Amino acid sequence: MAFTQLSLSVENGLARLTLTNPAKGNPIDAVLCAEVCEAAIQLSEDPAVRAVLFTAEGKSFSFGGDISSFTGDLDNLPKNIKRWTASLHSGLARMQRMDAPIVAAVQGVCAGGMAGVVAGADIVVAAEDARFVAAFAGIGFSNDSGSSVMYTRRMGIGRARKFLLLNETLNAAEALAVGLVDEVVPADQLHTRAEAIAAQLAAGPTKAFGEMRRLFTSVEDQPLEAQLELEAQALARCAATEDAREALTAFIEKRKPLFKGR
Repeated sequence: MAFTQLSLSVENGLARLTLTNPAKGNPIDAVLCAEVCEAAIQLSEDPAVRAVLFTAEGKSFSFGGDISSFTGDLDNLPKNIKRWTASLHSGLARMQRMDAPIVAAVQGVCAGGMAGVVAGADIVVAAEDARFVAAFAGIGFSNDSGSSVMYTRRMGIGRARKFLLLNETLNAAEALAVGLVDEVVPADQLHTRAEAIAAQLAAGPTKAFGEMRRLFTSVEDQPLEAQLELEAQALARCAATEDAREALTAFIEKRKPLFKGR
């Protein structure tokens, strides 16, 4: 599949996933939904991928849903939404379950469904000019893109609900205060900082990262005993990896471990 609204490349374990339709504000439409789904398949099946850096071209990260594609066929919009979300949501779910952690670097406006996608990243770095816009209620829609889950995980259910119901816009500092982003940096340092974090993760114990990521997907809906067993099973799997053995040996030899993602 040839990508037209995003680009995907992998180098030295770091995958770069970039939105590439800045002239229209990197909107979510049928094409992008399909491309996100395909990108997720490629990322999750490529053993060379050890971290993902998610960025966007242009002054703004994304304006969210493409309103023009909604209004072009209002009678069939409910059917189209089910088609588009089938692709988009499948891709997002796969990315949440892969080993490689995701770092997002956000500038300008990040609205609607794309703000929900960004909230699902493991580390979110925002430029000082970033603004996170709930957007859905403003067009009479409920939220998608996993935002009910991802906002709740980051902000808590009460704050997430307020953000969506009141159709709020949070600047970078406000987003940092509520946990929607992890770091705020000057705009000219955004990509340098996000790249450094992603590179650090790409050099880390990828299998262990994957186990950690998946444990956090179940932490809110499992009884304590069940979650403890999931932790024990994950830890046992890690103990069998090359990276764990290398790290233990390096500790005894008083040197830094050299992780290979295996």
